[in-house]
Amino acid sequence: MAGRVAPGSRALLCALLWAAAAAAGSGPGDNPAPGAFGHVYRGAVNISAERVYAFAYRSEPGQVDAVRVYVNSSSENLQYPVLFVVRQQKGVLSWQVPLIFRGFYQRTYNYQEVSRTLCPAEPTPETRPSDQIIFVDIASMAPFNIAYELLVTRLENFQLETNKAFNFTASPSQPQYFLYKFPQDVDSVIINVVSDAAYPCSVVSVQDIVCPVYDLDHNVEFNGVYQSMTKQAAITVQRKDFPGEQFFVVFVIKPEDYACGGSVPSSIHGNVNRTWNLQRTKNLQVTIVPSIKKSVYVQAMFFSFLSFLSFYLGSVVVAFVHYIRVQRKASAERWSPENGSGMMTSSHPISASTPEGSSYGAIDESSSSGGRQLSSPERRPPAGSDTDSSVEEESDFDTMPEIESDKNIIRTKVFLYLSDLSRKDRRIVSKKYKIYFWNIITIAVFYALPVIQLVITYQTVVNVTGNQDICYYNFLCAHPLGVLSAFNNILSNVGHMMLGFLFLLIVLRRDILHRRAMEMKDIYTLDYGIPKHFGLFYAMGIALMMEGVLSACYHVCPNYSNFQFDTSFMYMIAGLCMLKLYQTRHPDINASAYSAYASFAVVISLAVLGVVFGKNDMWFWVIFSMIHILGSLALSTQIYYMGRFKIEGPDSDVGIFRRAVMVLYTDCIQQCSRPMYMDRMVLLIVGNLVNWSFAIFGLVYRPRDFASYILGIFICNLLLYLAFYIIMKLRSSEKLLPIPMFCIVATAVVWAAALYFFFQTLSSWEETPAESREKNRPCILLGFFDDHDVWHFLSAAALFFSFLVLLTLDDDLDTVRRDKIPVF
Repeated sequence: MAGRVAPGSRALLCALLWAAAAAAGSGPGDNPAPGAFGHVYRGAVNISAERVYAFAYRSEPGQVDAVRVYVNSSSENLQYPVLFVVRQQKGVLSWQVPLIFRGFYQRTYNYQEVSRTLCPAEPTPETRPSDQIIFVDIASMAPFNIAYELLVTRLENFQLETNKAFNFTASPSQPQYFLYKFPQDVDSVIINVVSDAAYPCSVVSVQDIVCPVYDLDHNVEFNGVYQSMTKQAAITVQRKDFPGEQFFVVFVIKPEDYACGGSVPSSIHGNVNRTWNLQRTKNLQVTIVPSIKKSVYVQAMFFSFLSFLSFYLGSVVVAFVHYIRVQRKASAERWSPENGSGMMTSSHPISASTPEGSSYGAIDESSSSGGRQLSSPERRPPAGSDTDSSVEEESDFDTMPEIESDKNIIRTKVFLYLSDLSRKDRRIVSKKYKIYFWNIITIAVFYALPVIQLVITYQTVVNVTGNQDICYYNFLCAHPLGVLSAFNNILSNVGHMMLGFLFLLIVLRRDILHRRAMEMKDIYTLDYGIPKHFGLFYAMGIALMMEGVLSACYHVCPNYSNFQFDTSFMYMIAGLCMLKLYQTRHPDINASAYSAYASFAVVISLAVLGVVFGKNDMWFWVIFSMIHILGSLALSTQIYYMGRFKIEGPDSDVGIFRRAVMVLYTDCIQQCSRPMYMDRMVLLIVGNLVNWSFAIFGLVYRPRDFASYILGIFICNLLLYLAFYIIMKLRSSEKLLPIPMFCIVATAVVWAAALYFFFQTLSSWEETPAESREKNRPCILLGFFDDHDVWHFLSAAALFFSFLVLLTLDDDLDTVRRDKIPVF
């Protein structure tokens, strides 16, 4: 057994003990008494009497011997504590009894029972056993006797084994630590620690094989990697971080539970001394399991990239099929018997001739049938000329004098058609929408660079200090790579970047085909269908890519301070989608890029203020709810009465509310008549009810996750508007083609699956780090990705399909005259 000494060596050990006593001197407490492991020694000490015990043992070659010292004293006198000093071959360990721990507000906690594990002697390369001696000195400055108890034992289960659970008990004055050695074929392990009870709060630390071992509440954070714990903790340890290929796992119980989300005991008042020997014990179970191998990293990266490359392949197939169909249709029309000359005259039944001075989309009602005619040079500028010129300034949007005089009359008609709202020069409007694209690139660069710098600093702090309470990972599925602590959470965002770039390619293809058609002066491109403006689509693609970049930055070190990084571009995506949906039927009167991005800046500012003040400050929620409700009313009035989104002009600040009052008075009080714009009225009533409900909910419950609360407002408004648009489209006898129908179904299915994984909460920075770790769960995909990573994959695909819905939703109108396309 490890605790026995061979009979032949007893004489030698006794000789060593007497020799040590002779060398020590002849003082009253200087003669060490031989001690035996496992035997309880009782005695008393005072200022003139101290006790010294010597414990000898033999260490076998290659064996790690650990010794634990248990002491107890019945005295609660803090003026005269009992002092214990343990001397080893290469170190000294000392403490006092009662052992004092300090908490918040200068509270003190006294423990009369103390148990410490001595730093084990390093294995010697010798091939024969070596003899070791431990001296335990007990003393006190008290003028009276103070009783004590001493027990020294050798630990038989000091070294943890792989895949084998080990149970033990710890308390603040009786910490525990154990040794673990990496097996030959294991490069990384996960230390799983569980407990049935959340409290008392504890700390799990991984430290290198260095003496002394920091195993008390006030010094456990001085060395190694550590994290607080209630019911669950997990630390991933890599062989490369420990040159000796072994480490200590240290378990410390804190004297208070405040760090883990608990409260300070209400029974403590002032500086009253109390002992806590039996009230702060915790049963723990530790299991060390091998982590994933390097091959799993490679498989996960291949899976991530190949999964989204399949979208590229699908897009190429769809584009090729579309090209074949177009070529066949063109060939059939070219050799159609009706076309005697081989020209496509019968395929375009509407003449392009329009009254002098009209612009694109303003089709003459008299042109009903006849051969295809080209636009006159006086009527349109050269097709495809989108270059800059002095006449293309934003101040010159309304280039025809009659527009300023009649646009308000036209836009307030009961029945509006697309030709009424597509009267401006196409080049001017296209340039206006291109500003969305260039502005969002500028915003992305200036926003992303400091974010990247900040998260690099966060990761550096985590790596240098070892404090794993800074970042809220799912520690049961956090796979490090290089300096990154959770590479899987970063890799899973590759879908946003790849699909965002693919969407840009799809939009670019459509843009090129549109430009070619304009150069050919195709009548369908000029006077039919929804006017094609791609600036907002380009901006949406960039926003999707930036969402992936910033989400990856957030997951470098997810915490309370940087959560807005993960949501900022989600606000912009939702806002741009609503703007694009509105622009489809209102191309001339949509918001400018400057006012739109300024609105997004206000929203992000509110989100930051909500994160800072939204926890407990009632005044913030009152102000925000008022802003929310008044903003909804102002925007609703603008959309309903004027048919515009833009709120500008010298008389619009007060006039918008005056017009709202006039509408309510004339329609609801004076005449009690049916609303002039019934469809818009229904949409706005439902929209205001939804937004007011959000405002009341926020005012009553004050959710801590303010950023997600604002994002929910955006998403609900977007879904409401999209549903209204599709319903009105079907009511107008328009149809959904197979591709947009497929995209709508795919969007609904993928969003439903994505939201399922989104609500599988794996961590929460709304709670303490220890409480957040209670929600941690193992990986579910390839042994590498967790539920939140699957949310990243699916949400990227869902956003991509959502963008395709907006891109293809009105493809069925490409052969419909604009004066036949209703506005809603």
